[in-house]
Amino acid sequence: MSRSKNLQYYLTARLLLAPLMLWTIFTIVFFLLKATPGDPADAFLGNRASDESKAELRKQLGLDKPLYFQYFRYLWYALQGDLGKSITSSGEAVVKIIQDNFPATLELAIGSMLVAFIVGVSVGTISAARPGTFTELGGRLFGIVSYSLPIFWVGMLLQLVFAVQLQIFPLGGRFPANLTPPKPITGLYTIDSLLHFDLASFFVSLHHLALPCLTLGILLSGIFERIVRVNLKQSMKAEYVEAARARGIPENTILISHALKNVMIPVVTVLGLTTASLLGGAVLTEVTFSWPGLASKLYEAISNRDYPTVQGIMIFFAAIVVIASIFIDLINAWIDPRIKY
Repeated sequence: MSRSKNLQYYLTARLLLAPLMLWTIFTIVFFLLKATPGDPADAFLGNRASDESKAELRKQLGLDKPLYFQYFRYLWYALQGDLGKSITSSGEAVVKIIQDNFPATLELAIGSMLVAFIVGVSVGTISAARPGTFTELGGRLFGIVSYSLPIFWVGMLLQLVFAVQLQIFPLGGRFPANLTPPKPITGLYTIDSLLHFDLASFFVSLHHLALPCLTLGILLSGIFERIVRVNLKQSMKAEYVEAARARGIPENTILISHALKNVMIPVVTVLGLTTASLLGGAVLTEVTFSWPGLASKLYEAISNRDYPTVQGIMIFFAAIVVIASIFIDLINAWIDPRIKY
């Protein structure tokens, strides 16, 4: 069977499994939220509200119905693209909340992933090129420390140093309050600024984006550093590397042009697996830097026990992780002929 046919079968199998994975996550999120303590009516109306008012609100939200009825009704509406309405945002549709806030999270995620990839691959390559030295030891320590430090603590520390003391970056926010952000096209301020040929807005957006991206990106770069360092050290002992050395090819050329290319295959896999960590880290990063994204909205909804918003955002994040996983698997299957379908 040809390789293109294999890829088609592999893609079909993954696409058929994707709805099952989403349904499983949907079910787990729904029942876990129902099992959490607290009443949305208390969160919305307050503890001093009358029992009649709370009962009326529960009836409006459908919380007076049996649990199985709530589950199938929510599943039916979700299949039609209706993820419910927020309890604490004046009845705003959860889908509208996602549309309004996700571009900010996406912009932060893209910038952070670029920082993580560049820093992690660079440190991993440098440390692997000098095995048994203090350089490799420094790379090891960087990988361990960067991945283990809490994001909110590092974020506040960087704010204190670079925003408060040195005043190089803004303390938080996505755009200055006294300026008008670029007219939305994609929702990403940096991209929209370039599409409008507004370089001033582009650099302002980039200025606000820099510190949150550096915080999240550097802390995630430890994953890439370890993968690159370990795999690159193994690749440098392979037979094809010895053959390249025998032909008189410079060591740096062997490292970059030969060994590092093979190391990129597991790195691509890690890119997909890091998506879930990226979204989890985005919650703490957005809260720390007052970044008006979807992850920050999720934190706010959890604090207010706004179950419909929490459910909708969690399902949306789960869909992103599933899609990213399929996409990364397809890239790996395409670039690595050794992968079996």
